[in-house]
Amino acid sequence: MSVSPLTHFNSLGQAQMVDVGDKAETARQACAAGSILMRPETLLLIVDGSAKKGDVLGIARIAAIQGAKRTSDLIPLCHPIALSKVSVDFEIDSEANTVHCLTRAECVGRTGVEMEALCATSIALLTIYDMCKAVDRGMRIENIRLLEKVGGKSGHWTAN
Repeated sequence: MSVSPLTHFNSLGQAQMVDVGDKAETARQACAAGSILMRPETLLLIVDGSAKKGDVLGIARIAAIQGAKRTSDLIPLCHPIALSKVSVDFEIDSEANTVHCLTRAECVGRTGVEMEALCATSIALLTIYDMCKAVDRGMRIENIRLLEKVGGKSGHWTAN
């Protein structure tokens, strides 16, 4: 059987955890983003801080950081990573009734932090949904994506 270009499969096509033992430890960063669209009155609850469950964005920020730290528990073949920093920023877009989320994960290690940044973004947006679903079940999470990756053998990558 031929070798797969997908590193999480061995020559027999079986799932495997990638061996990073021979990789050099380098500074690594990843930035991810995503958005949640909602009704105008739902966004107003978030902005005013009057959501029944409390400070929606504050709790979503903590959830995002926790999600980044627990990525290897959620994604089966991810390596546990000792993160050195996770940042989470929210931008309110009143015209589009949207909260945009931008996360950045950093470490010094043998493997990248793309999944940690993506997981942080996903968990932040899911937390916003959870905290506001009682008033708006039609919220829509979309466009979760990697924006940038820095470090490691493959170097610097940015989304188009």
